[in-house]
Amino acid sequence: MRKSNTQKIQEVLNESLKELNIDGKIKEVRLLKSWEEIVGKTIAKYTKGLYINKKRLFVTLHSSVVRNELYMIKNGLIQRLNEIAGEEVIEDIVFK
Repeated sequence: MRKSNTQKIQEVLNESLKELNIDGKIKEVRLLKSWEEIVGKTIAKYTKGLYINKKRLFVTLHSSVVRNELYMIKNGLIQRLNEIAGEEVIEDIVFK
């Protein structure tokens, strides 16, 4: 017999993460881990030092050619990253 106030574990975890104010950080970590999937292996091997600060993704690059290519598709990358997160986690990308 089920009680009327039962919840799914996923719902309870999501509520707990929101109450602890760490759900945003978890989404940021997931985005950083999905970087290679988004840009591809070839471009990902030229990037390092990915981190997010105040809704800005900072990407350090080894190649100026790759930097220019990513700059050209910057808006699309921001849109794709936010689609994966399910909300606006990234507002800007800074290529160094």
